[in-house]
Amino acid sequence: LLLYSLLQMELEALRSIYEGDTCFRELSPVSFQYRIGESGDPKAFLIEVSWPETYPQTAPLISMDAFFNNTISSSIKQSILDKLKVEVEANLGTAMTYTLFEYAKDNKEVFMENQPVNTVTSVSNSIAIGTPDVLASKKKDKKEQLSKTQKRKLADKTDNKGELPRGWNWVDVIK
Repeated sequence: LLLYSLLQMELEALRSIYEGDTCFRELSPVSFQYRIGESGDPKAFLIEVSWPETYPQTAPLISMDAFFNNTISSSIKQSILDKLKVEVEANLGTAMTYTLFEYAKDNKEVFMENQPVNTVTSVSNSIAIGTPDVLASKKKDKKEQLSKTQKRKLADKTDNKGELPRGWNWVDVIK
């Protein structure tokens, strides 16, 4: 019961602290995500913290498996997780989710110093070199945008399946 009220208090604290913060996401009452850095920042990363039943006496589960982190090398992810685990050990027995998020925010530059910024561009360059004709043809396939009036006229001419009625292009030869 005491454990439950501690979790409830931490949950309410997190909700009030991060209210309106676009970086914070509550996935469930015991699972949270926080994006460290701006969304356009190549060195931004996402941390997910989940509370096991015995939290805060036992360590929360910290994950960086989110799709958002795909450009970060696994060695840097592991390094960040290791540093966060040290912080967890120091705060065991107390409400630490906020502390972990703030620690990650304060140390973002240190965590990501070995992360190359151009990871995404190098990947796209290698793809473009291998198949330049495929990429060029995909760009040409873009559909032209129709205005509302054009769409309405097209809808008036076609049936419910979007097909023109039989004989729409027949020529009247009898004249």
